[in-house]
Amino acid sequence: MKITETYEGTLERTLFSEAEIAAAIERMAREIASDHKGQPLLLLGVLKGALYVTVDLARAIARLPDGPSEVSVEYLCVSSYGNATRSSGEVRMLKDSDTPITGRNVVVVEDIIDNGFTLDYLRTLLGGRNPASLTSCVLFDKPYHRLVDVPVEYVGLTSPDEFVIGYGLDYQELYRNLPYLAQLRSWVFTQ
Repeated sequence: MKITETYEGTLERTLFSEAEIAAAIERMAREIASDHKGQPLLLLGVLKGALYVTVDLARAIARLPDGPSEVSVEYLCVSSYGNATRSSGEVRMLKDSDTPITGRNVVVVEDIIDNGFTLDYLRTLLGGRNPASLTSCVLFDKPYHRLVDVPVEYVGLTSPDEFVIGYGLDYQELYRNLPYLAQLRSWVFTQ
């Protein structure tokens, strides 16, 4: 059974196609590679949502001829949503990175930025660990409800002001595996 058949009837519309997402990741990879040319780089993905973008970004950077001298990938896991459709505003660390970042060039990779609480929390926490450099990369920017002015150096696409799913983003742990970004039908939230 195809993924789209599994979720048939629950998707309102596709917001960004696989091709549009791939193009955004390639563009961000070129920008990151250019900024870290000849230097070792650590991509620090934020689980669960940034799993796909972190892997695809690492692969895209590796294909570039003039980029970082090496690329490492590590993950940490935080939560601010639980099963809700809006962030609680309280960020909890569920799993910290196993890799020390002192003296390393670190790019925090997020799936989406909405109110800014999670990225602000991570930048403050990780900045205190004395990395050589600390920047942020988000695939989807949703600036409409930003409550914290947090820097994001690399942005893929601007999401509409809708509850979005796919490409790592979920609703109650479903839809992460969609290869595109979509909007759910409103009746799904009432079930």
